[in-house]
Amino acid sequence: MKNQMKSVIYTKYGAPGVLSLESVPRPEPGPQQILIQVHASSICATDSIFRQGRVWSARLFTGLRQPKRTVLGSEFAGVVVAVGAGVTRFKPGDQVFGPTAEGFGAHSEYLVLPADAVLALKPERLSMAEAAVSASGALTALPFLTDEAQLQAGQQVLIIGASGSVGSYAVQLAKQIGARVTAVCSAANHDWVQALGADRVLDYRQTDFREAPERYDLIFDAVGQSDFGSARRALKPAGQYFSTVLNADILWQQLWSRYRGTQRARFVATGLRSPAQKQADLDQIQALLAQGLLQPVMDRCYPLADVQQAHAYVDQGHKKGNVALIMPVAAGQGCDSLPARQVARTQA
Repeated sequence: MKNQMKSVIYTKYGAPGVLSLESVPRPEPGPQQILIQVHASSICATDSIFRQGRVWSARLFTGLRQPKRTVLGSEFAGVVVAVGAGVTRFKPGDQVFGPTAEGFGAHSEYLVLPADAVLALKPERLSMAEAAVSASGALTALPFLTDEAQLQAGQQVLIIGASGSVGSYAVQLAKQIGARVTAVCSAANHDWVQALGADRVLDYRQTDFREAPERYDLIFDAVGQSDFGSARRALKPAGQYFSTVLNADILWQQLWSRYRGTQRARFVATGLRSPAQKQADLDQIQALLAQGLLQPVMDRCYPLADVQQAHAYVDQGHKKGNVALIMPVAAGQGCDSLPARQVARTQA
């Protein structure tokens, strides 16, 4: 039916089995809104965290007893198919990518967003799947490195979790700035992370960066696996430590380091930045992607019908970059560059 669409729904927290593919009414754009036919969306670690509901601080956002927003998915790529009254920024046929307005809703065939949402035109050189996985990781890494840490050319930066969604873009962006990058990841991802531009790669199972002689201007923990108390040994006297994961430790360390010594610990809620700041960041990312100076990092593709398998893979915690969820309209498109073992079965 033309007025129906498929959405991935979850009404309770739990394992991937709580996800169900259901037919729901297709939204229509109102004044100053646009309707987008989603071609691909991403499944990132945040989607897994929200679905499981194990992190109680996350439930303050998603719902204490059960999900308030029942469709996951925070970034996507698709085609504008209709616009509401008063919309001049976009027109039907525009191919766009970016984050959703509230971090939910992209695991659907259609999506309505405000016309002034944080969006950019998809670079022609990228497939829909590649564009879909390029927003959140880069949008997190960029403001940490530039606005907050103010990383400069020639500085030494250590990136923990360099093979993940945020870390893989942090490596590339830090190199674009001109920093010297040391990346921390597993041995299995050594060559791949080095190919992203890392000057040196450490296997976290074999080398403890805190015991090594190198000292860094910036330590950027993209996965929240370290702490300032021990990591500060690897910082230069005026070095900075940033974590993307909010917890009691980083809040205390941020307060403590503000008044003690010259080294600083910081957490920044990049998701709370103003729409204007996010749009400026996305425009910069779009330009880098279009010029080939920033490469999309996509681990695997799954068709919409296999969303449970996709979540199960993300739950393992070993993905490279992000996982793409392909909508029926784009079945078989955009995953040709991946090894065959990384492309899930196509839809019949």
